[in-house]
Amino acid sequence: MTQSRYDKGWETLGNINSEAGERILNMLKDISPDMAKLVIEFPYGDIWSRKGLDIKTRELITIASLTTLGFPKDQLKAHTHNALNAGCSKEEIIEVVMQMSVYAGFPAALNAMFVVKEVLESRGLLENS
Repeated sequence: MTQSRYDKGWETLGNINSEAGERILNMLKDISPDMAKLVIEFPYGDIWSRKGLDIKTRELITIASLTTLGFPKDQLKAHTHNALNAGCSKEEIIEVVMQMSVYAGFPAALNAMFVVKEVLESRGLLENS
């Protein structure tokens, strides 16, 4: 029996941050449960579960993409946690954000770096935290 897109998405998301998935579902249940379902099915059930890239690489790519957008603080925070959960080092995450300064500019990279700093501090991964 084949796994549903939703179940496959939950399995994939559960491997990196099931708490974030629960939070998204709870935030959307009153306004758009269909959107919550799509967030689980499409990105995690259809794309993230593909075999072409490992989860660690997908998280670094996602951090790069969110950095270039310049404003998605909540999503960048969640994916920074996810990246750490997937085995990315703080140095790898920081280097990705720094590289994006070339393509997205310093304001976007600085915004992202401050989000990354917040996550790293919350997890006790900075020397001054």
